[in-house]
Amino acid sequence: MSSNILAPTFAPTLHGVEKKSLSQVSKTGSGRRLTTVLSLAAVDAAVSAIAVQGGSILIGDQSVGLKGQVPDFILIPALACAIYAAAGLYGGYGPSPAERLRLRTGSIAILIFGCCVFQAGDGLTMAEIACSGMTALLLLILGFYAEVVVRRILIRRRLWGATTAIVGTDACGIALANALLAQPELGFNPVGFINVAEGAGRSGTGDDTPLPVLGSLEDAARLRPGIEVAVFCSCVDFTVNDLAHPGPLPFPKVVVAQQIQDLQSLWLQTRTLGGVVGIEIRRDLYRTGNLRLKRMMDALLAMPALLLAAPVIGILALAIKLIDPGPAFYGQMRVGRNGRPIRVLKLRSMYRDAEKRLDDHLAAKPEAHAEWHRFFKLANDPRILPGIGTLIRRSSLDELPQLWNVVRGDISLVGPRPFPSYHTDRFDPDFQALRSSVSPGLTGLWQVSSRSDGDLSVQKSQDSFYIRNWSIWLDLYILLATVPAVFSGSGAR
Repeated sequence: MSSNILAPTFAPTLHGVEKKSLSQVSKTGSGRRLTTVLSLAAVDAAVSAIAVQGGSILIGDQSVGLKGQVPDFILIPALACAIYAAAGLYGGYGPSPAERLRLRTGSIAILIFGCCVFQAGDGLTMAEIACSGMTALLLLILGFYAEVVVRRILIRRRLWGATTAIVGTDACGIALANALLAQPELGFNPVGFINVAEGAGRSGTGDDTPLPVLGSLEDAARLRPGIEVAVFCSCVDFTVNDLAHPGPLPFPKVVVAQQIQDLQSLWLQTRTLGGVVGIEIRRDLYRTGNLRLKRMMDALLAMPALLLAAPVIGILALAIKLIDPGPAFYGQMRVGRNGRPIRVLKLRSMYRDAEKRLDDHLAAKPEAHAEWHRFFKLANDPRILPGIGTLIRRSSLDELPQLWNVVRGDISLVGPRPFPSYHTDRFDPDFQALRSSVSPGLTGLWQVSSRSDGDLSVQKSQDSFYIRNWSIWLDLYILLATVPAVFSGSGAR
């Protein structure tokens, strides 16, 4: 399961969760679902109205777009909400955030294409085409961030997702509940465990389960009104218990969570192989066509981003030189694809004698030495320039010059962060080989979730998840998620 957003990591245990009855934890199912649908739809309708009007304003021609007609102002948001609902965006659980981005993008494409076809009878002007494109872009960006905000509010109020029971009280079931609780954005909200029948699948006593044991599968009729999804921890558990309880499945929805270490989990397709279920595994990040697509996206986005960032980089460089005279930029050797050394550019956030300051600090403070050994970063780093150094590191502005590395092709916009050799040497050889098989990135899954709060094990799990589950949608999701991660400064050092 994944941490924070998508990737697997160590989840907090459930022992601190207050034990409540099923009726207390689960609000009225229909009321909760209705609240979710209405909240998402209301925000999407408002975003659609803003995007349609904003499209005409941004292209500088308000004669196109809404044209002041009230029916257009109502029709397009209504159509957008209807298409989103048909795509499954209002269910509150199921698709991961990256999958939701793909569904939202496809829905917007259908909406804009339909509107263009409808207007084509009167002839489309270049201004109207430009307005449609700008509207689509606003719908995607504003809709993505609006959904993030609404989802967080609903999660905080226990209104997001489906009430979920974990079938089985063994270590596997507890680990699954931990992972789901750590990722409320997925919408599977564990409220308790269900014991399996004696002799049918794996079961525990329930004495050490951190969530209440709600009953057994024989109690399905009693539990069903409060449980929306039942999750079995493996195919074996489900098959054995399904044979032991013939007839309709005992819950509205049943999910089988087959736990296979390091298996791809996004974008999977099932195949019927006679009486066997096949899972098609793809390694899309290694395909030539996808590498070209990724490189094209890097070039199209990095060059204009570098031009826009140039004035900011210049101002920051001047501030650095005023505080500590010397070069404002420096190149640091990092490990690139296939182990090739690359020199990444950064704004200098440290004193020129940073290494001596670090050595003296680690020698004087054993607790700092332990922190450095685990994270390769320090919460209170004596090397950091006062004021400007802290600012650019917490906001990641010190990495803006690496847009030039992206333009050059040294790194990609999204990928595992390029670490110094002393950092990568701490990983096991197999993971080092996996990590070096792809291009490093300016941002990545680790940056939008754990950032500096993630230790080596978290970095390994998240980078592995990214490499095995890559798609262009995952890259776009990470790019969009980078913006709030940078502004919040959470975990940055």
